[in-house]
Amino acid sequence: MSRTIVPVILSGGSGTRLWPMSRPERPKQFLALTADETMLQLTAKRAVGAQFAAPIVVANAAHAEEVETQLAAIGSSPVAIILEPAGRNTAPAIALAALAADNGEDALLVMPSDHVIADVDAFHAAILRALPLVDDGWLVTFGIAPDAPETGYGWIQVGEPVVDGVHRVARFVEKPPLDRAEAMLASGDHAWNGGIFLFRADRYLAALGLYAPDIVASTREAMDAARRDGARLYPDAEAFAASPSESIDYAVMEKAERVAVAPVSMGWSDVGSWDALHAVSGRDGDENSHRGEVLAIDTRNCLVQSDGARVSLVGVSDLIVVASGNDILVMPRGRSQEVKKLIEAMKRV
Repeated sequence: MSRTIVPVILSGGSGTRLWPMSRPERPKQFLALTADETMLQLTAKRAVGAQFAAPIVVANAAHAEEVETQLAAIGSSPVAIILEPAGRNTAPAIALAALAADNGEDALLVMPSDHVIADVDAFHAAILRALPLVDDGWLVTFGIAPDAPETGYGWIQVGEPVVDGVHRVARFVEKPPLDRAEAMLASGDHAWNGGIFLFRADRYLAALGLYAPDIVASTREAMDAARRDGARLYPDAEAFAASPSESIDYAVMEKAERVAVAPVSMGWSDVGSWDALHAVSGRDGDENSHRGEVLAIDTRNCLVQSDGARVSLVGVSDLIVVASGNDILVMPRGRSQEVKKLIEAMKRV
């Protein structure tokens, strides 16, 4: 990789689907769920080396100290930690990072901070394949090789090749019903939309200015009036609040002309539920995944996580058990998406 790549780490999520461990004050990107390092630390570590510059992090202002502490622990020194005064979705967040880049021609590698990538070498190879198109002004997304008819992800139809291993995007597909997801999986020409992007900062801002000019105007005004404190950048709250809240897919990627997808199989997961965490975690001979102080006897196919209390299980199977602070979650495997029902119920109590 000859050109310098600036990692942009998006760390604004609240992660409530992994309650009770993940909470708005300490969402899942700050937790060690799959390894000794936290998900934020793992994200930063997969974009280091001679080809990568220091990262730009976009985070919730309430998490400034946590971001600094966790990245310092792995020797990462962000060139900027941009602290959003309010959440306005991914298109404005990435615009803040693009405006903060020292050079508009820099390639930005945009990564959510709370995803798993098991095969980092495959990820780097996909980046290398995409770089020639980035130099030519294309906006590139990475399409995850699908292995199930997922209805919780957006999908991408892979079009004709542009360079070896990178294709024009034929279309983006919103989260589909099951029958449509099954058809797309069977077709062999669709990928999951993993929300990871590579493009030049100036080309992204130009496309955003064409298709969502209010976002560019608001974020530019917010950055022009930003306050700096060391690596921390505080965009002007009033200006940023005026930005429309839109995803990068809706604001730019679905509308721009030169949009490409690099299909890649890299052991990716967005860890969007406790079931998803069980699928990507190391498991013992009985298919159990344990973290924390856990004693399991005659137990199979369980995910057990504790950040304090000892959890003991005897003669059970197919359970999710999570103990964090004063809260304990118990549910059958396969129903972890229903955590949102608990969150809503607790709001009414």
